[in-house]
Amino acid sequence: MFKQILSKINDASSPENKAFFDQIFQKLELRYPNREDPWGLNLRRARKSLERVWPLYKHYFQVRCFGLENISDQPFIVVANHSGQIAIDGMLICSMFSTEVEPPRILRPMVERFFTGIPFIGSWAAEGGAVLGDRQNCINLLERKESVLVFPEGVRGIAKDSTDFYEMKSFGRGFFRIALATGVPILPIAVVGAEEFYPLVWHPLKLAKKIGLPAFPITPNLVPLPSPVDIHVGKPFIIPSELSADAPDSELDIHINSIHASIQKMLDEGLTRRREFIANKVSERFSTRLSKKDEA
Repeated sequence: MFKQILSKINDASSPENKAFFDQIFQKLELRYPNREDPWGLNLRRARKSLERVWPLYKHYFQVRCFGLENISDQPFIVVANHSGQIAIDGMLICSMFSTEVEPPRILRPMVERFFTGIPFIGSWAAEGGAVLGDRQNCINLLERKESVLVFPEGVRGIAKDSTDFYEMKSFGRGFFRIALATGVPILPIAVVGAEEFYPLVWHPLKLAKKIGLPAFPITPNLVPLPSPVDIHVGKPFIIPSELSADAPDSELDIHINSIHASIQKMLDEGLTRRREFIANKVSERFSTRLSKKDEA
């Protein structure tokens, strides 16, 4: 398997794929005539990044997409489950919007402040479209007809032990208040397969806090496994016109819980359709053993 994957690493430089990326970025240049924007997006560097990610998207994680017909040509607040210990899931969702959606677009992921401060990584992410995830940044992007990607579980979603795989954490309310303020619909997405990048993992949260990190996964494999990934796109959630951005939390929670439930349902259904991979069985057996110990 790995030999086959390695043979595809330079796939992006083939004439066929060069023409594919040329076509995508000709359309993106119409959208971004200056080839950059105030948040650090740089189309030339974004293309280089996408070309490097493409072999991983296509051949390493073998991404399949379902429900692409639900993505119309308009801005969305894209809301997804967070999984996989590191932010590969966001990278794959963004790659889908650039390569599988028509017209192609650069999805703008909202990232944590600590991420923007990582040397080289922070600037690289900004050049590819990532933006510090504060309220005003998000509103400004939506007003410019951009689509943004948010993970309302936050770090709690990505930092799961094996026993909690595919069980979503509760959502924060910020994304829904922004949707109310802008009127932009919410697009729910479920990512299946990313949990198995690191099938055996444990998070000593107290240790992470002591060293100033949001999470500290302990796992046998340092490199993510080539778990096949399925991305499921749900139908857009239209923002209720009778609610205001200042509505009390209790009125918002009804709708937020509904979005949460719809993504969890896509996850549960997606798990029944996922492809066979050795890490699926490993994580399931490990989780079952730990659960039995907890019950004893």
